[in-house]
Order: sequence, then C-alpha cells, then structure tokens
Amino acid sequence: MPESGSVRCPACRSEHRYTAPSYPCACGAPVVPTLDPDAVPTPVVHRVWQEEWVTVCCGRCGRPGEWPRPEFGCPCGTVLRIPVAGPDTAPTPDGPPSPASNTAPASYGTPDAHAAPTPDGTPAPASPTAAGPAPRRPDIPSVPIRTARDAVTATVLYLRLLGHDDIRRAHRRSPSGIGLAGRGVLALVDPSARPVTSRDVECLWLMSMSESARCLYLTLTGYTPDARERADRLGVPLFLLDLTGTPQPVNAPADALDATRS
Repeated sequence: MPESGSVRCPACRSEHRYTAPSYPCACGAPVVPTLDPDAVPTPVVHRVWQEEWVTVCCGRCGRPGEWPRPEFGCPCGTVLRIPVAGPDTAPTPDGPPSPASNTAPASYGTPDAHAAPTPDGTPAPASPTAAGPAPRRPDIPSVPIRTARDAVTATVLYLRLLGHDDIRRAHRRSPSGIGLAGRGVLALVDPSARPVTSRDVECLWLMSMSESARCLYLTLTGYTPDARERADRLGVPLFLLDLTGTPQPVNAPADALDATRS
C-alpha cells in the first residue's frame, strides 16, 4: 500500500507529488497513514472536528492512534484532503513486533538464582539491577511545529503521555487558542504570535472550574509577566512549545504536572 503518490488538484488541474506525513507513536516508532490510490482528493470547504482525524495502528506495537488527516496545500490556494485506506496498521522500518516482545518482563527485586553464594553459604545480595531500577519516564514524541495543526498534534501526544487517551475538541470556544478536552482535563493551545496575557489565563481557569477539570496552557510565543504571576496564584500549569513540539514547563505547577508522565 502506498505512502506517497500523485495528487491532482481539481481546481487548477495541476499535478503534484505527495508523501504522507509521519507521526510518532508513543512506543517511538514512526506511524505513516496508508494512502488510498483509488480515491480522489477533495477540497476542504469547511472543517468539522470529527473529520479532521484518521485512525492508524502502529505497525510495531499495534496501538491505534488518532492522527490529523493528511492534507495538501496546492500553490493555487486550494487545500485538499488526501484519502487514506484506514483504519489500517502502518508499516514500520523495524517490521512487526517479534513474539518475544509480547512476553512478560522479568521480575525485579527477587534474588538472582544464578548468583554465587557467599563463603558462609548464604545467597549473594541482589545486584542493583535486580533490586529494581527506577522506571524511566517516556520521551515526548517529536512533532516539528510548522502550523497550528502541528501544535495541536503535539499537545494531543503530550496529553496522552499524561494518561488522557480520550482527547477531543472542547465544546466551549475559548476567546483565544484552540481548546482540547478529555476526562478531567482541559488544555488550551495558543499558536498565535502574541504573548499570552493574564486575561487568557483567567479565562482558561474559569472554564476549567466550571467543568471540574484541571487545566494547562500551551503556547508557541510565551507569557507576559502578569500572566505568569496570575498562573502561579491560580495553580495553572504553563508550557512553552518549542520547534520540536516538546512542551517545556515554565512554572512550578507545570513542573509538577510534567512529573506525572508515565
């Protein structure tokens, strides 16, 4: 099944080469949606949140993920929605997981059965590895930020690392940014070029209070001093999205929230 192909714009009739984007699965493998060579790209006239996503399963771990539907911007100004043959399992360079990868991990914290006894006949103490090392927090998948859509994708991936797999577009519109909601969480992504103000932080906090959810703010530009002060008082985590799509905590509530990644 193809991951690239020829795209003809129905508006200007020009033909272009298109390659499907690669998205990072939480397991670290790249996930690429499979294009449908028999379907015709359609112009995007108006956007509906439910139609903006496509389900693709990781070819390494089999985990299904909701990813932005592939689009192509023609030089004539037409935005085309690229058909995909999903839901599908995306191939990965490493191929499917081996049978050994599905076996249970070895137990930690138990004595090594092959350890040599001490001179007095007692078992040798377990090694630091066998005693159970501290679990390593997963790396945040990298999503290069080029558009507002990329910023939303990076935020969805980060929220999944925080344990929220039911992320959707928030029902209530925010005065600024793009609202994302899940069970018990409300995130606001601001891809604009202006710094976030204290009023923006207050609006998010009030929305989260009305929905009994914790909230977090993510922006590409930064925060005014007043916004950071107000966020600290209200306990709102503030993050800065860098160009790799990695949320960087910028206040103490954000540091505490980022520590819950698992």
